[in-house]
Amino acid sequence: MPRLRKPYALATTLAIALALGGGAVALSVQSDARANTAASAAMPPSPVDVATVAAQQITDWRSYSGRLEAVDRVEIRPLVSGTVTEVHFQDGALVKKGDPLFTIDPRPYAAALEHARAQLAAAEARAAYTANDLARGERLIADNAIARRDYEEKQNAAREAEANRLAARAAVESARLNLEYTRITAPVAGKLSRAEVTVGNVVAAGAGTPPLTTLVSMARMYAAFDVDEQSFLASINGKQGAAVPVHLGLANEDDYPRSGTVSSVDNRMDTSSGTIRVRAVFDNPDASLLPGLYARIRLGSATPRQALLIDEKAIGTDQDKRFVLVVDDANRTAYREVKLGAAQGPLRVVESGLAAGERIVVNGLQRARPGQIVNPNEVLMSGTASPAAPTARAASGANS
Repeated sequence: MPRLRKPYALATTLAIALALGGGAVALSVQSDARANTAASAAMPPSPVDVATVAAQQITDWRSYSGRLEAVDRVEIRPLVSGTVTEVHFQDGALVKKGDPLFTIDPRPYAAALEHARAQLAAAEARAAYTANDLARGERLIADNAIARRDYEEKQNAAREAEANRLAARAAVESARLNLEYTRITAPVAGKLSRAEVTVGNVVAAGAGTPPLTTLVSMARMYAAFDVDEQSFLASINGKQGAAVPVHLGLANEDDYPRSGTVSSVDNRMDTSSGTIRVRAVFDNPDASLLPGLYARIRLGSATPRQALLIDEKAIGTDQDKRFVLVVDDANRTAYREVKLGAAQGPLRVVESGLAAGERIVVNGLQRARPGQIVNPNEVLMSGTASPAAPTARAASGANS
């Protein structure tokens, strides 16, 4: 029996030892927590940059993608048939309105003009003769010296001769135009494409014939882009009398360096895409804008408004929320959820969640926690340090 009691005694002893040890561990953990709390309390406030939120007048901007289009685009086609005898330009040349482009052999049309002039001279002579004959007939019919039938024949001959004279004159004008059409000139100023025909080729007249070359104007350029319904209602609809600001940037340019104006808005909304076609016009003094280039468009609202702007660095992310840390008069931080708007350069519009005059942490967000006392360094919202404010705020933080 004594041998059977020894295991029970040993188990009891181990249980007592473990209980004592667990208590010691618990006491040790509690001691460490108190030490950490004391250490945290002894730590100085975290230094952070804070800025005051202020209302500013802004223009709401919306960005779009578009393509450049020429204000004037002309496909040069011959108006008369013939052999090309001269090409007056180099491929890709800049030309002025009226500069010669092509010459078609003018000799057949010069001969046709001379023939038409000869026909006109004959018609004029016939008209003059019949007019004089009619005048004699009028004197004779007054004295009953001529039959009424003969007089009416003279009237008819005079009228027919006058009609033939007018037709001959029209034929001369047509021949003259055909001769002018043999010299093809630039209808507008702009930049030419390549010549599609060379000297010696025979060309035909008509709208269905291939163009000799194409010409696009360069002084100004359209940028066409599609605007969604909400943006159209907010920025363009009903603003015909107001100047809607619009800016353009090419794919290799920073920001939007070119300013223009809205030229036209389509007359209907595309129900399949929910957009409406808008076209803006931009000056092109350096001829760097070419039709077909991709363009980045920024469209502004016609009427500026007051809005709160904060630095992007002041914005924190909490899952699907955006927040800032507001600093009160006691330099204690507080979590504040905000609703953001569009970007305005390095700043961001705050639609709701903040009020003008409140201070927020703009630098050092990772060192601050909600409810923590911080040591604020006053800066401007742009990030430029304010020279006077930091001393007073630092003293306030030290006193707290």
